[in-house]
Amino acid sequence: MSSVMIRSLLLPLVVVAPVAFGQPAEIGYRLVKEWPKQAKSAAGTPAGPWNFIQVPGVAVQPTAGRVIVLHRGAHPVLEFDSDGNFARSWGDGLFSFGKVVAIAPGDRRPGGSGYSAVYGPAGCDSCGAHAVRIDPEGNVWLVDACAHAVYKMDGQGRVIMTLGRKGFSGISRAEFNLPTDIAFAPDGNIYVSDGYGSARVVKFSARGEYLLQFGKRGTGPGEFGLPHNLAVDAQGRVYVTDRDNRRIEVFDSSGKFLRQWPTASGVSGLFLTKEQRLWAGSTLYELEGKVVSRLPQGDPGAHGIAVSASGEVYLGLLSGKVQKFVPVSR
Repeated sequence: MSSVMIRSLLLPLVVVAPVAFGQPAEIGYRLVKEWPKQAKSAAGTPAGPWNFIQVPGVAVQPTAGRVIVLHRGAHPVLEFDSDGNFARSWGDGLFSFGKVVAIAPGDRRPGGSGYSAVYGPAGCDSCGAHAVRIDPEGNVWLVDACAHAVYKMDGQGRVIMTLGRKGFSGISRAEFNLPTDIAFAPDGNIYVSDGYGSARVVKFSARGEYLLQFGKRGTGPGEFGLPHNLAVDAQGRVYVTDRDNRRIEVFDSSGKFLRQWPTASGVSGLFLTKEQRLWAGSTLYELEGKVVSRLPQGDPGAHGIAVSASGEVYLGLLSGKVQKFVPVSR
């Protein structure tokens, strides 16, 4: 698959927000030692830590307060209460068995993606699971990177809308190539980062109608190495973690590049709080790029992030763990 890249002769002005990498003192957090709680045998004996294979995403349902853990294995969608007690699981058979893999530099075509996928026995159970998000109406959305599809689910775990063509990769309006995340604008529009195989963000209406797209592969302003996660603020500005270029880029609702700031490492996870602050990895930013706080013992490479209404922070890690942090007074 190939596409023609047209590079403009007039490069936009790059606005880099200043970032302080010291430890701020405004907000503090404490790591909860064991979350979720261990299951118990019929005899009441703890069964040991949960056997999550990899945890690419976490989400918190705002009304029920349940924490959704997305992992790459059997029963890929698990729900817990905020204390870590198991509630239910679902999603078997929903996700592809494909696995995203990096392409060795010597095997890459010039200007091409650094990622591909393998399928079947070389993959793993539900390895396509990549992100879970909850929209303002409380619907659960799941990203299956290797199926090139994004699913909107109802409360019974049934697919009620699909973005992309399941099992078909592409760069058209109707297709994705290893998509990574989804975000929701205040006006109901939807953004999908696409992703590993492409290097763009695609915008849809709330009904799933294509509206526009922006971005291309590169290192310049408005370009992406890997658009990995998304968030949209109250003003409709779109924040994208460009993981391979170690930065966060900001766009307006039409895809116009506004500014960027560097991150200390290649950040994956992104989450916008109700206070209009941005979690990126284990660091909390103001929307201009100023560091507000960092999570003690938090993994800066967290693949997924979610925050509850009371400010509890959950990190999904590819090491197969979930970290929970609670805010504390300093």
